[in-house]
Amino acid sequence: MTLSENKIEEALESIRPFLKQDGGDIEFISYDNNVVKLRFLGACSTCSISHLTMKAGIEESIKKLLPEVESVLAIE
Repeated sequence: MTLSENKIEEALESIRPFLKQDGGDIEFISYDNNVVKLRFLGACSTCSISHLTMKAGIEESIKKLLPEVESVLAIE
């Protein structure tokens, strides 16, 4: 069963408020082979700990909501 982009966007909507508090955001780029690719925007794109935010915050949250996702990657 293929995960829909709408489901991914819904999961991202639950995360966005936390990023926006710090002046950042994320953009959905693609989903392929159980990997979600995102782009950091705003303050998140230049944050020195964005890799921690991705793995410990965003990836964990998405995997809890969408168990079929194996990995979440940030692309530039």
